[in-house]
Amino acid sequence: MSDTPVVTRFAPSPTGFLHIGGARTALFNWLYARGRGGKFLLRIEDTDRERSTPEATEAILKGLTWLGLDWDGDPVSQAARADRHAEVAHQLLSEGKAYKCFATQDEIETFREAARADGRSTLYRSPWRDADAASHPDAPYVVRVKAPLEGEMTIRDQVQGDVRIRNDQLDDMVLLRSDGTPTYMLAVVVDDHDMGITHVIRGDDHLNNAARQMLVYTAMGWGVPIWAHIPLIHGPDGKKLSKRHGALGVEEYQLMGYPAAAMRNYLARLGWSHGDDEFFTDLQAQEWFDLKGIGKSPARLDFKKLDHLTGQHMSVANDAALLHELEQYRSAKGLPGFDNDKTEGLLAAMPTVKEKAKSFDQILEKAYFILTERPIQPDEKAAKALDDVSRGILRELTPRLQTATWTRPELEESVGALAQEHGLGLGKLAQPLRAALAGRMASPSVFDMMLVLGRAETLARILDATE
Repeated sequence: MSDTPVVTRFAPSPTGFLHIGGARTALFNWLYARGRGGKFLLRIEDTDRERSTPEATEAILKGLTWLGLDWDGDPVSQAARADRHAEVAHQLLSEGKAYKCFATQDEIETFREAARADGRSTLYRSPWRDADAASHPDAPYVVRVKAPLEGEMTIRDQVQGDVRIRNDQLDDMVLLRSDGTPTYMLAVVVDDHDMGITHVIRGDDHLNNAARQMLVYTAMGWGVPIWAHIPLIHGPDGKKLSKRHGALGVEEYQLMGYPAAAMRNYLARLGWSHGDDEFFTDLQAQEWFDLKGIGKSPARLDFKKLDHLTGQHMSVANDAALLHELEQYRSAKGLPGFDNDKTEGLLAAMPTVKEKAKSFDQILEKAYFILTERPIQPDEKAAKALDDVSRGILRELTPRLQTATWTRPELEESVGALAQEHGLGLGKLAQPLRAALAGRMASPSVFDMMLVLGRAETLARILDATE
């Protein structure tokens, strides 16, 4: 299989949002395929018609798109391939590798109750396995695969190692239900084979499924894909991830203001490592990602690490790309877009406002001085900084700013010289200036704000504050 182009897949069930664990599985498949010039396919496992919804499918597609995990070709609907799944079951039936089982649910349950009472295995062995076709009744039946009765099966897993399962522990799995519809276990194998999947990278809660699915691969004479069953994500307390741990769906992380690049980096490090590297780009992740780097223990969600990585990614992000994602964030929250002048101001301020920010909300908070409108209404702390003495000093600053060259060194010199004349430290003069420019005391440097706002707007805001 080493010469075969790599083809991976992500196969979610559309019964709800894109879970953070599912997103990590999708990311691992995407990284593995992209790093090897292969294909990453998407299959929607919508065979559960009662629970599958178009809205859930849409949520999954939106979540993957936000994360930046592009897939090759159109998403495959598993339900739309039911005829093909049934065709495989009938082929196995005709070759004697599967059989019709007429046992009713009541008969099977009666057997299991008796087995439990006697302390025997409840694994059901159908009396119809080797029955003569002439003895078949005119009654509903399921189609079961003939599992080997002796020996053992080995799942050669790239994460878990070799997992051996005795064949006498496997039942004759149902392939077709009595209404003729294929089971999930059959559909998965047929789809993976037909889609040319070379590597099945999925949660280790599917590890037991691998043994049963291998029954179909073997019966059909198909090559078995390379398995990699990855441990699940746990909460900070080491217990299975649940609502009590906070955000479970990918869209919640978008609404919390995390950028997609930081999420990709963080999710990649949840259960996989490359030496001691914590912060890395997509290209590095694609180059480095391999199955050997996946640990066997469950990863733990850690919001502090996510915040730290977010700060690193925001600090190095392309300003225009970060602004674009900031606009997408506001749109996702149902907030209006920015006017052109605000967009230009935000882009000019981005090097300043993204510094040390760990979410888009923090960027917006720092960018308040751009997004607000004149006349600025100062908050309580800012109003206190604009007392009569401070206003008088700001009036003295105005003519100096009117003639200053609008560069940081000269602005610093003008403000610093005035502060010195009044026997003040620069910070003492910066406070009322900050209040005049932003209307609040938490903001970027006054000089950064002045450079972004420009001479005319800076002087207009100071005039507003001093009147």
